[in-house]
Amino acid sequence: MDAGPVLWVLLQQRELESVRRGRAKPMSGVMKRMGMIFRAKANKALDRAEDPRETLDYSYQKQLELLQKVRRGVADVATSRKRLELQLNQLQSQSSKLEDQGRKALSLGREDLAREALSRRASLQQQVTDLETQHQTLQGEEEKLTLAAQRLQAKVDAFRTKKETIKATYTAAQAQTRIAESFSGISEEMSDVGLAIQRAEDKTAQLQARAGAIDELLASGALDDQSGLAKDDIQTELDRLSGGTDVELELQRMKAELMGGGSAGKQAIEGGATTPQDQAPQQSPRFDKQ
Repeated sequence: MDAGPVLWVLLQQRELESVRRGRAKPMSGVMKRMGMIFRAKANKALDRAEDPRETLDYSYQKQLELLQKVRRGVADVATSRKRLELQLNQLQSQSSKLEDQGRKALSLGREDLAREALSRRASLQQQVTDLETQHQTLQGEEEKLTLAAQRLQAKVDAFRTKKETIKATYTAAQAQTRIAESFSGISEEMSDVGLAIQRAEDKTAQLQARAGAIDELLASGALDDQSGLAKDDIQTELDRLSGGTDVELELQRMKAELMGGGSAGKQAIEGGATTPQDQAPQQSPRFDKQ
């Protein structure tokens, strides 16, 4: 009986006993390791898929959204401040009206009406005081938000400039890397082109060698030319001898012209010499007297 399965069963039983007693947790180490491997693989895949230019554009877009929210907050605070100003103007107008009514009632001897008008005016004055406090608070918040918006706008502008610089540098470096890989043959495209050129050169050399071998076999007579244009061995030898004879004759003629002397031979070689018959003067006919 094989001891491997028995040993495995014993180890499983021991692990179960340890789990029951609380000494160990089942598959805790394996799960941790699997989680670590998964996170490492995911991180590598994300790093390969990440484009720094897209990340910078996304960050810039988020900053613009934040700046828009701050500006909207400034607008809301300014709207609230303006509403408080309108309420203050209305309350102050009512307070002035009540003061005038109290004076008029007092001038007419109606002290009770004057007292009522002044009481109402005092209540309005308390509201005016509260609204002025709120107005000052909103005005301070508006100034803070306005300053924060200006600072954020400056940071966004600086980030935009830096973003464009980084994107341009990254694009130039990426193009330079691709060009370098293309020249060095590292890239996959250039590797495929280099292999195709090598295969074409090998096939061309093979075809040239095959054509040369066939020509040699046809010339030696080992293969028959089925086209009917081939010459027999006798005619081939005669053509070769006649070609050699023509060369010898031409060589002898040139030697004779050179040995003919001086400039005449040189002019004969250059093709500009005239024959002695052409150079002889033409004699006029003579007539004898009868």
